[in-house]
Amino acid sequence: MKKILFLLVAFMATVSANAQFEEGKTYVGASLTGLDLSYSKGEKMSIGLNAMGGYFLMDNIMVNANIGLQTNEGKKANEFTIGAGARYYFVENGIFVGANANFSHVQHTYTDVMPQVEAGYAFFINRSVTIEPAVYFRPSFQNSDRTRFGIKVGIGLNLETNKKNGTIFNMD
Repeated sequence: MKKILFLLVAFMATVSANAQFEEGKTYVGASLTGLDLSYSKGEKMSIGLNAMGGYFLMDNIMVNANIGLQTNEGKKANEFTIGAGARYYFVENGIFVGANANFSHVQHTYTDVMPQVEAGYAFFINRSVTIEPAVYFRPSFQNSDRTRFGIKVGIGLNLETNKKNGTIFNMD
């Protein structure tokens, strides 16, 4: 069992060694959150879909914007979020940490500004496509029942900007 685990870790390190989080790259991603793995004192089951776009200002540092929709079991209104933040990718291994500030709104119920911290791993399937499992924590300072801790799984595209014509769809 130890040998298999060691080989799996070595394989992941080798594959992700080709990961490039270089200045000037563009990122587009989507993630599925909740999946009954999100815990919030005020909710039972919640499932959400988030979209994110980002740009690497410098190597390993990405600024991003995100938008999301969360549906909760037993509640009639869905939660809509929009936010901005940043991620730091540790050099060439795919592990990342991030922080966001999110504006959260549930119709006729509440509006809140909630920070979020996350940590995850960008597993490269090929040079441009990643699978990104992550854990996140999003506290509410208005009502502790809205504080959320959960797991999300995303897919991302890391696109190089073509310096000649400014397009971002060069996936070489």
